[in-house]
Amino acid sequence: MAKVKSVYVCQNCGSESAKWIGRCNSCGEWNTYVEQKISKGPARSTSVRKDSYVVPKNLNEVQSDQVTRIDLRNGEFNRVLGGGIVPGSLILIGGEPGIGKSTLALQVALRIDKNTLYVSGEESPQQLKMRAERLGGGSGQCQVLAETSLQVILTQMEQVKPQLLIIDSIQTLYSEEIESAPGTISQVRDCAAQLLRVAKETHIPMILIGHINKEGSIAGPKVLEHIVDTVLQ
Repeated sequence: MAKVKSVYVCQNCGSESAKWIGRCNSCGEWNTYVEQKISKGPARSTSVRKDSYVVPKNLNEVQSDQVTRIDLRNGEFNRVLGGGIVPGSLILIGGEPGIGKSTLALQVALRIDKNTLYVSGEESPQQLKMRAERLGGGSGQCQVLAETSLQVILTQMEQVKPQLLIIDSIQTLYSEEIESAPGTISQVRDCAAQLLRVAKETHIPMILIGHINKEGSIAGPKVLEHIVDTVLQ
């Protein structure tokens, strides 16, 4: 049976403490610690299965032309990503509310000639349809899912097998393995880490939309910006 313990987490940098403290020792901010309950399951085995070994390759034997970037049908977007999105990469788009993050992501989903899964935790399929019609429609390969459970999203990914996944937004997701509300430090960090793992294993590129806080930084733990491959803000 999973054990539940309480920790205090800094809402600015993600630093954890066993007790509440007024000033964070890591980032120096005041009154940012919030109590969170964390469920700890049985310890995972540290043994490595023989069939899970990854064979190292000499760097000189790796062919860079094996990676084909996906054309996003947006010249400026392609340019800042170095010519398109790399399979298996994790892109974080941040910005103020109403600046057009969701519109940009949906526009990409509608324009590219790829099987795309657009997951929204903030809008219904009907709202996304109305937005798509205002943008002029698309290729018909964009599938939408209104869901916030990470486990459900990953299950649907196995069924749909998208060539591009868009999450709107990372702050609305929650993992059933973490006993805290969506948008908390632990939820954002765990969901992003799991998405990164899936992206690297399946080579499916992902675009995450992120909110910003009042200081203009990406909301959530600072580690989020280190988990992803690219931050666009």
